[in-house]
Amino acid sequence: MPKAIKAKGKTYDVYDLVVLNGNIELAQYYVPWMAEKTHPGAADNKAPGNCSGFIATGSYTADGKIAIGHNNWTDYILGERWNVIADIVPQKGNRLFMDMMPGLIHSGDDFVVTGSGILITETTITQFKGFDPDGIPEFVRARKAAQYANSIDEFVKIMTTGNNGGYANDWLVGDTKTNEIARLELGLKVHRVWRTTDGIYTGSNFPSDPELIARETTFSPADSTNSPNSRRRRWEQLTSNYKGKIDAETGKTIEGDSYNELTKAREASRCVIAGKVDTDPKGCPEWGWPPSTPEEPSRGKVTTAALAKDLKFWAHMGNPNGDDFLVNPFLQLHPEFKWQAGYLRDMRSYPWTLFAATPSPTK
Repeated sequence: MPKAIKAKGKTYDVYDLVVLNGNIELAQYYVPWMAEKTHPGAADNKAPGNCSGFIATGSYTADGKIAIGHNNWTDYILGERWNVIADIVPQKGNRLFMDMMPGLIHSGDDFVVTGSGILITETTITQFKGFDPDGIPEFVRARKAAQYANSIDEFVKIMTTGNNGGYANDWLVGDTKTNEIARLELGLKVHRVWRTTDGIYTGSNFPSDPELIARETTFSPADSTNSPNSRRRRWEQLTSNYKGKIDAETGKTIEGDSYNELTKAREASRCVIAGKVDTDPKGCPEWGWPPSTPEEPSRGKVTTAALAKDLKFWAHMGNPNGDDFLVNPFLQLHPEFKWQAGYLRDMRSYPWTLFAATPSPTK
């Protein structure tokens, strides 16, 4: 046990770290799977869909090289503490530069730049159902893929081998050596890969493969009012607006976008790229979140191939739309969430900041 932890009177051990790293798939995939197994028909599948992300290359970016961006939708309790940028140089495999939460061995919201030129992010498949308790946990596969994959093919192989279905995602991956990008939609029984050297893949928790949707989700692709589909519509417009212009600066703008294509207005709701659920009177019913649930994007990250070669990316703590979350005013308006008072902290929107590995790999 590290001395710093012991000095604080804590006794965390490897089991605590395993549970911490596996908290998403344990709570949101294993528990519903077990509930369905023990009480068929009783499980309410609400696997949430967190994050808005993109990866682009070729004619879609300003320099023809890869650009990638992501914002992480997290409840405020976790999001305010998800504040680590890690530079990891393992004895074997790739150097890793990624954002993460204290105690994780993987990124968790999965924004990773690797020493082999692989760029990784993802957005969750909303309302996914399925779990294999004998499979390899997602956090193990995600760390292994980041550390050892030197190509898109190797990334796909590692992520699909022993897949347990936990934390089912649409993985957005790029290889700066070949300028190719890919989207791996990874369920439990079904997965599909799209690849291109000239295009863009976006994510806002909508699955795309009809077979996966039918077999492994309760998601409704026809519901234009749900959060994933509302944001998908906005992604389509942003793709058109920014084609040929996407770089680090426009990526920041995109990840902070608050326009709802359905209502034709800027708003603070679940239906925009930089969503806000704490100000949404409907909450997020597709994920079982009641009105005004204290949850929103708590970080944004953007990088390009040019930045990634030196293990650099731009990061933003707080909602990339610039809004602050202040605990006391929120709880005065929403006393139903006072049970969180002991854990909630103010989460201010800080400026975009360029983070870099030290020393950089080219020095």
